[in-house]
Amino acid sequence: MSTQKYFVVLCVVGTLFVGDAFAADSELDLLREEVAILRADYETRIAALEERLAAAENSQVSAPVPQASVRTGNAASNPAIGVIFQGQAWNYGKDPGDYSIPGFPLGGEAGPFDEGLAIGEAEINISANVDDKFTAWLTAPLVVEDGEAIIEIEEAWLEATALPAGLSARFGRFFSGIGYLNNKHAHSWDFADQPLPYQAFLGDQYLDDGIQVRWIAPTDIYVEAGAEVFRGSRYPAGGSAHSGYGANSLFVNLGGDIGGDHSWLAGLSYLNATSIERESGDEDAPLLFDGDSATTIAQFVYKWAPNGNWKQRNLVVSSEFFWRSEDGDYTLPGGGPLVANNDQRGWYLQAAYQPFPRWRFGARFDQLSGDNPFGPEDDEPMRYSLMTDWSNSEFSRLRLQYTRDEAGFSSDDQWGLQYILSIGAHGGHSF
Repeated sequence: MSTQKYFVVLCVVGTLFVGDAFAADSELDLLREEVAILRADYETRIAALEERLAAAENSQVSAPVPQASVRTGNAASNPAIGVIFQGQAWNYGKDPGDYSIPGFPLGGEAGPFDEGLAIGEAEINISANVDDKFTAWLTAPLVVEDGEAIIEIEEAWLEATALPAGLSARFGRFFSGIGYLNNKHAHSWDFADQPLPYQAFLGDQYLDDGIQVRWIAPTDIYVEAGAEVFRGSRYPAGGSAHSGYGANSLFVNLGGDIGGDHSWLAGLSYLNATSIERESGDEDAPLLFDGDSATTIAQFVYKWAPNGNWKQRNLVVSSEFFWRSEDGDYTLPGGGPLVANNDQRGWYLQAAYQPFPRWRFGARFDQLSGDNPFGPEDDEPMRYSLMTDWSNSEFSRLRLQYTRDEAGFSSDDQWGLQYILSIGAHGGHSF
């Protein structure tokens, strides 16, 4: 190749190299300009926010708010308000109106759901911090009874949140802290109904007017201890004995984590109640009980979620064992008193598994046993339940449940559909 051709090639290559270099420098200049523009924009916004903050602080200093009207948290302007909608459709092989468990008369809210379509409860929750020392909670269900809409006060309590040494105090009407499921609202249950021991021994859930004191220990594992005094007007108590101090309880809970996937909770509870003409059984011809009722509950709960991510997969296994001792007199409808000194037991084991997002599958077995104060021993009442539910989000759930009920005088196959929807504010559920 001639010298002239070499010179031409070198000129072409040099031109390309210089052009690329100029292009690279041009792109760098454009990036520097964009960064400078973004920095100036952010600095302008930060300066504006600082001016607004200073103006707000000056206005507070110049116009102080009276201490009595200070609000914090959810109550900064208005209380947090939420509504839970619940409805179901149930089908039974036997008439649920004739349902009973031999030797275990049901009181309180225990018993099967009404057959057919029903809207259930529309639960209104209102909560707010009263000030820096107290918080308040109100639960008011809207229910339909005999074709009429009725507003009830299910819970209405205040809690002192600024007590020293890990203490807190609650007073008003609330669900007792005994057991694992007792203080959970129905919309957070893994099944549509409560296990047999809760229905037979606590009338579904023990709710009453009272005072509760809890203590959280400053330890590496979770340690909670509590004591309660109640009026004693609700099942398994009754009649507001001892001048309105008719029931009391003690409970202790321990819990912790095992690695990042596993957690557990164990507890022991005791409820002592005095009953005066406590009603159970048929509403029109109730069975009356006068005497003392003592219930002890042992619980264990295990939870699993890979890396603590509950939205993907999780498993919850829970079990409770109940011992109840009652000493007193039963008054049969239209008859005389029947001396009762009986010991009864009950337990359940249930699991709910979410193999993938939105879908869960569950199984439960629950059983009762013990003395029958109204006749000879019968077979141990028991049930088997299966459920599956689908949650489009944390605010909506649809559930299908099947129960093989062998607790009554005859076996029954029960099917139920349930929906649970919530709007507005809704606090997180406990463990």
